[in-house]
Amino acid sequence: MTFYHPTAHFSTKGKVLVVPIVSVANVAQLAADLLIASLSLHRVGIFDPRNLVPVVGAREDDLPGITTPLELFGRDDVNVAVMQQRSPALKSSKQDFVDSLLEFIRTSGASAVLIIGGVDMSNRTDTQMLTPTCQIVPPGTPDLTSGPLAALTTLPIPVYTSPVSQYLHIDAERTAIPFIPGGGLSRRVLSSLSDTWQIPTACLLQYVMEGDNRADAQLMAAVVSKALQVEVPNWKQPSSWGHGLFGTPHDQTLYG
Repeated sequence: MTFYHPTAHFSTKGKVLVVPIVSVANVAQLAADLLIASLSLHRVGIFDPRNLVPVVGAREDDLPGITTPLELFGRDDVNVAVMQQRSPALKSSKQDFVDSLLEFIRTSGASAVLIIGGVDMSNRTDTQMLTPTCQIVPPGTPDLTSGPLAALTTLPIPVYTSPVSQYLHIDAERTAIPFIPGGGLSRRVLSSLSDTWQIPTACLLQYVMEGDNRADAQLMAAVVSKALQVEVPNWKQPSSWGHGLFGTPHDQTLYG
C-alpha cells in the first residue's frame, strides 16, 4: 500500500524536510506546531498510519476533515516542509515504520533532512549542562557545508555524546549513533540510513523534562529556523494550544 497520500498539489522536490520524532516531552512535536503555525504551512498530505498508534482528532482552526497520526505540511513559496507525527509507532512495527519513512524521504526529492527530537535532561554530564541543544550528523551523509544545512556547521551546537552505556561490552559500545535516553526512534532512524544515502541529513536534540514545554519548543523551533536560515518574522502558537495542550480547566466545584 502507498505510504504517502497527497491531499493538495505540492512537490517536496528541493525542500528541506523537518522530521519530528516522538520523544521525551513531545518537544519535537511542539516545535513542529510552532513552525507550521508561524510559517503558515498547510496540510498537503497524509501518511499510511498502519504502523502507528491509532488516533484522530479535529483539525486546527476548525478546518474540514480530521487530523491523522502522521501528516505533511508545506507551502510552495517556503523552502521547508514539516512532517507532524502525533502518535508513536506500535512496538511490533517500529522498524517497518522507519523503513517506510526513510523510503519516502529517499524518493521525495528533498534537498536535505533535519530530524528533531528530545533527550532526557536527567542524563547529562556537567559539560552538557552548558547548552540545551546538541546535534548528530550520521556517518556517510553527504557533506553539509555546501547545502541547505550549511548554517548548522557554523552554529555553536555541540555534538551529542551519550553518558549512558547501553551495552555491557566495550566493543559493542563502538556504534556510530550513541544511545539517546528518551529519544524515541531517533537513534533507530539515524542507524537505519543506508551506506548509499544521498540526502544531507542531521539531527537536532534538546534536553528536556516532562512539564510545560512551550518554552522548550520555542527554543527548538528557533534553533531549527537558524539552522535552515528561514526567517520567521513573528512566532505564532497554534490556536489549539489555548484549549488542547493541557485540556480544559478543572471544575472547581469538585474541590468544595
